[in-house]
Amino acid sequence: MKAEEVVPRLQAEFPSAVQSVALRPGVLARLEVDPGSIVPIARWLRDQATFCHCSMVGGVDWVERREVLYLLWSDEFRTYLEISAWVPGEDPHIDSVSGVWRGAIWHERETWDLVGIRFVGHPDLRRVFLPEGYEFHPLLKSMELHEPEELEVKRRHV
Repeated sequence: MKAEEVVPRLQAEFPSAVQSVALRPGVLARLEVDPGSIVPIARWLRDQATFCHCSMVGGVDWVERREVLYLLWSDEFRTYLEISAWVPGEDPHIDSVSGVWRGAIWHERETWDLVGIRFVGHPDLRRVFLPEGYEFHPLLKSMELHEPEELEVKRRHV
């Protein structure tokens, strides 16, 4: 397969899951996909299109909904592919791709910690930067700043 064949073949394989395609400089393409199809799409991209490295998983709070972003790398094609999936603002969650790319484990934890997107099936979804028991996700637009003495961390007893 050639790099320019990846997107059309992915669209043929998942016709209702690939919702939009945008060409962007510096990457093969930016795809918006159905969040319920993220794991099969990830497997296909790894196994059929040689996108064997998940360079980044991140999240953006758009208030009424949140966007999960994936940046994938192919050594064969020497290019990146961007994937975007939208999840609801209330109870934001999406299946974990950590079973496809082990490198996503850390990125998904970081996204959970900072943006509050839950990755279903993640093997160890816990805080990275903030202490366990901290009830806020600091990159949410709804995050209110408090005086340090107003913040209380509920500690778990081990």
